[in-house]
Amino acid sequence: MSYLDWIVLSLTLIFVVSYGIYRSREKHTMDSFLLAGQSLPWYHVTLSLMATQASAITFLSAPGQAYTDGMRFVQFYFGLPLAMVILCITFVPKFHKLKIFTAYEFLETRFDLRTRGLTAFLFLLQRGLSTGLSIYAPSLILSAILGWDITYTNIISGGIVMLYTISGGSQAVSHTHLQQMGIITIGMVIAGVTVVKLLPESISFTDALHVAGKMGKTNLIDFTFDLNNRYNVWSGLIGGFFLQLSYFGTDQSQVGRFLTGSSEGQSKLGLAMNGLLKIPMQFLILLVGVLVFAFYQFTNPPLFFNRTAVEDVKKTMYADEYAGLEKKHADIQAGKHVQVMALTDAVKRDDQPAIEQSRTVLADIEAQVKEVRKEATKLLSTATGGEVNDVNYIFLRFVIDYLPKGLVGLLIAVILLASMGSVAAAYNSLASCSVIDIYKRMYRKDSSTRNYLAASRWATFFWGVFCIFVAQYASRLGSMIEAVNVLGSLFYGVILGIFLVAFYFKSIGGRAVFWGAVIGEIFVVFSYWKDLTAFLWLNLIGCVLVIFFAAIIEKIWPEPKKVMA
Repeated sequence: MSYLDWIVLSLTLIFVVSYGIYRSREKHTMDSFLLAGQSLPWYHVTLSLMATQASAITFLSAPGQAYTDGMRFVQFYFGLPLAMVILCITFVPKFHKLKIFTAYEFLETRFDLRTRGLTAFLFLLQRGLSTGLSIYAPSLILSAILGWDITYTNIISGGIVMLYTISGGSQAVSHTHLQQMGIITIGMVIAGVTVVKLLPESISFTDALHVAGKMGKTNLIDFTFDLNNRYNVWSGLIGGFFLQLSYFGTDQSQVGRFLTGSSEGQSKLGLAMNGLLKIPMQFLILLVGVLVFAFYQFTNPPLFFNRTAVEDVKKTMYADEYAGLEKKHADIQAGKHVQVMALTDAVKRDDQPAIEQSRTVLADIEAQVKEVRKEATKLLSTATGGEVNDVNYIFLRFVIDYLPKGLVGLLIAVILLASMGSVAAAYNSLASCSVIDIYKRMYRKDSSTRNYLAASRWATFFWGVFCIFVAQYASRLGSMIEAVNVLGSLFYGVILGIFLVAFYFKSIGGRAVFWGAVIGEIFVVFSYWKDLTAFLWLNLIGCVLVIFFAAIIEKIWPEPKKVMA
């Protein structure tokens, strides 16, 4: 990067972190550290929810996902608006009425301590692992820019966020989210406009979309019902609904965000606006990825987008072999550019036979490109001794190679800020759950506020170290935006099932739901291990199994009922 990029990057990060610490500088209590004193307006709640969900994974991996697989991933969010409605009707009033710090406190009131402990454990395991992925995403950036080992960049990425989260708690998290989302929105709009400006003069925005569409990248809607298809309308509306309902309603990283609302109405409005804004936001991010794909139809893309991995292989005995693959790839791309221009001309003339002919030729060329990339990936894997995947580097490589000075620094800052927002909220939620559901409830029931506040800071530090450790292994998981949602799907359905039993099945007791959840989780993990269905359906399966097994166990092995207040 240029000096100007470093200046833009540094000033942006310093501003956001300093602002968050400044706005949360007063003396903290448990309420202010974990829930920001429940004093925030709805727009703070909305932006904090969006910033928590929109991690660096979103801005690094989603454009790469669109580049390789098209825009069908947006269907993943189709169940979100309905989930927000259900949350506003059921979860929010209950949580506000009970005046709780974590969602899992409610489960002890309804069931017992064992069920509360199991659910808190499932959350801590899932969120701790997922946060490791969120740390790894910005580490890719620092590693690519500085050429440092990923271990050191993981420590830097996770450590900076740990600093202001320990210092300011939930208030620092929420106040920085407001700034982060503003900068992120501006940055992604600039990125999209810049991609269009970099297209050849004869190619307009509409032409680029036509080219991408004819090559299968604008596949927004798929009504085909197929349990093995990861992204279609049905998996998004049904599986996505259960995932989003569990994520926003039972994951403390999100519950802790909407509980910061100054009233029940402010929390509801914040959730509702999140449901309205998230799909357009995700659509625009994926659209940037599609535009990057269109750009590379007129300009030679790298054979492999991870520049560091390429530089490493060129220092080995495989350097000549890789150079040969690069030449072969460049030759294929030269022929491809001719066909892409022919396709563009045919689209402008609305010449359907010519369009179909160009699409057929381009499909053959794309197959050749994939074969060469497959050979390159295999060679890189052999040379480095591990698995390699470059989908997470596609957008980053474009930013570094083609954006003007200053904008590179801004876009890098956008991705780093997105990481800071999601990781900070995760740290805060992990600390909340650890202290409230485990330390305070099971070990130090009647200690001082000062002790619990200190414990919250130590818990933040512990989970920060744990998540940094997990980040070391994230490179093996492929597309991070898929990996983090797969990971969530292994747990969210079961957790949601526990809460739905608590809300709607008053005859089922704690013992039945505890063992129903254990059995349901075993089934979900087994289904994923055996690849029985696409991962989004695991959310529905886990939820239904918990309710089903809990009902059966209650019939066979009943216990005295607890009457809810």
